[in-house]
Amino acid sequence: MATTQLSDVIVPTKFTDYITQNTMERTALVSSGIMVKNDVITTQLNAGAHSFTVPFWKDLGNEEADIVSDDPDTSSTPLKIQTGKQLVRKSFLHKSWAAMNLASELAGSDALSRIQDRVAEYWNRQLQRRLIGSLNGILADNIANDSGDMIFDISGLAGALADFSPEAVIDAAGTLGDAMDSVVGIGLHSDLYRRALKADLIEFVAPSAGSMRLPTYRGLAVILDDSVPLSGGIYTCPLFGPGAVGYGVADPTVAEGTEVENLPSAGNGGGQQVLHSRINTAVHPAGFAWVEGTIAGNSPTLAEIAGAAHWDRVVERKAVPLAFLRCK
Repeated sequence: MATTQLSDVIVPTKFTDYITQNTMERTALVSSGIMVKNDVITTQLNAGAHSFTVPFWKDLGNEEADIVSDDPDTSSTPLKIQTGKQLVRKSFLHKSWAAMNLASELAGSDALSRIQDRVAEYWNRQLQRRLIGSLNGILADNIANDSGDMIFDISGLAGALADFSPEAVIDAAGTLGDAMDSVVGIGLHSDLYRRALKADLIEFVAPSAGSMRLPTYRGLAVILDDSVPLSGGIYTCPLFGPGAVGYGVADPTVAEGTEVENLPSAGNGGGQQVLHSRINTAVHPAGFAWVEGTIAGNSPTLAEIAGAAHWDRVVERKAVPLAFLRCK
């Protein structure tokens, strides 16, 4: 019986284009509007250096307006608009899979489609985990350096008062003050998601024709991920405003985005093929700057992204479209 091999179905350039496109489009984070493709990030991914700076204009202040008069010798004093900058860290990532394990699964019709879907979904999950890692990092920074002003914590209350609830979600959004209505999504651990399902608080919507149906919690897009922090029975749920996170994905400029490696001697001469997949990416929460510090390799790991020492908020609280709920 003929067996489909990776080299029979992979056209590296087309495969890389497919992976990049789907990683940037086929994720609930993008469909919900929480993660937004940033053209500056995407362009900079193929430039030199490990990181780059994105300058931005700060908002005008709230100083009282001048009271006009008819005195020609009294002049107003103009104010100036302030600027800031956010440092964005790039990540250069790779994963490979051996054909001996994949070939049996991929044998038969439409093998290329199967390979593409699984590799694309792998990178989708990695992108989502890098988001969660970044959120863990800015949360830790907020506690350490900004008095936890982005967090609503009910985890220490007695009984049901500490439990996840619609009222608690509203109060967490309230840490944004009069910008609280901008919240459009929430990250949920599967434990809390199951509770919400049983309480009939989850609805499913299709954001556009032909798109996958997305779960929503009282109108908020749900990002279901068990990497949402859980420690000692306490959950930390992130709430997102639109465009809360900018990101970019690109194929490498030097190494091939997709390569198939042939190892004829493997398997005692039976041969082995290895599919290599590479992407350059950056995931960056709005209003924060990456602090380089010390990392083990040339790109930060998920654990390093989650460290407080690598993040610094560079705008006022209400300008960050993120909040966190701590509950049981």
